Amino acid sequence: MFVVTRLRVAESDAAGLAADVDALLAALAARPGYRDGEVGRCTDDPALWALVTRWEGVGAYRRALSAAEVKIAGAPVWLHALDEPGAYLPQDGGVAPR
Repeated sequence: MFVVTRLRVAESDAAGLAADVDALLAALAARPGYRDGEVGRCTDDPALWALVTRWEGVGAYRRALSAAEVKIAGAPVWLHALDEPGAYLPQDGGVAPR
């Protein structure tokens, strides 16, 4: 599965967000079931960012979010998150390819 978290970030917060995302991705990478993740900035709206992570399954993702170190590292990132659903299964219904 993959997760897309869209973030609305003021230009003045952009440099800090990049560092915060690095810390969050490191915390997530330490969790079982994490495959990979990346962040990018929208080409049409520089205040809009997307954080994409890939997981072995829904359970691994949900367990990772409950870890204290992920909550701590994620707080400054999720502060910018848009309130919308973000977890998806690949179209074939299976696990996202590596």
